[in-house]
Amino acid sequence: MQWDYFIFFASSSAVCWITASIFAYQPRHYRKSVVLTLLGIIIFSVFIAGMWLSLERPPLRTMGETRLWYSFFLPVAGLLTFIRWKYKWALSTSTLLSLVFICINLLRPEIHNKTLMPALQSPWFVPHVIAYIFAYSVLGVAAINALHLLTKREKHKFAMSLCDNLVYVGTAFITVGMLLGAIWAKEAWGHYWSWDPKETWAAATWAMYLLYIHFRLDRPAQRTTALYLLIAAFIVLQICWFGVNYLPSAQGNSLHVYE
Repeated sequence: MQWDYFIFFASSSAVCWITASIFAYQPRHYRKSVVLTLLGIIIFSVFIAGMWLSLERPPLRTMGETRLWYSFFLPVAGLLTFIRWKYKWALSTSTLLSLVFICINLLRPEIHNKTLMPALQSPWFVPHVIAYIFAYSVLGVAAINALHLLTKREKHKFAMSLCDNLVYVGTAFITVGMLLGAIWAKEAWGHYWSWDPKETWAAATWAMYLLYIHFRLDRPAQRTTALYLLIAAFIVLQICWFGVNYLPSAQGNSLHVYE
């Protein structure tokens, strides 16, 4: 599978997801919205599988490849949220964010080659990265919901519970990703944690979302403050994901900088 085919798979998936998002607001079309979202996910997954086969390695090495998975997992997170909690706008929110990252990949494609450094040739590489990217997707949906709620004068409990549920899921996957990464680091470099710039920001991200969870449990009435805290946590997450690559401390010193 060549990268040149991405636009065809991505546009087909986008049509399915956009149509499903429209149907989601019409109760009689609930099943159609679920089926169309699944269809788009399947189409997108076919491209990822094709890239995996053609590269002869997991397409998880470059920043563009992680954006590819992020675009894939956002509709997955939206669909699970829609099915589990019946939040109608979950599909449209996740679709919008997915389209943003699809466009970034179309406008700024990465160089996809078969090179994979020895440290990445580990059975822990794929589950570690996938756990993190799925967590980022779920927490991205939570952040958009928080921005939406901040424009509202009334912060309804129903909408706030969506943020809470998404943060619970996202934080759980971040925790899993950190544990898998620690095991991988022990096998590859002989230590579980080294306070590498990426690891430091990963710990900061984890702490920020735990702070949000504890703040919500301790002060449930202070919803506006909680929403600002959630936005701040997402900003820290973005620094952890790709912002750390541009920090002076990571240049030549970080084992996690994407190439």
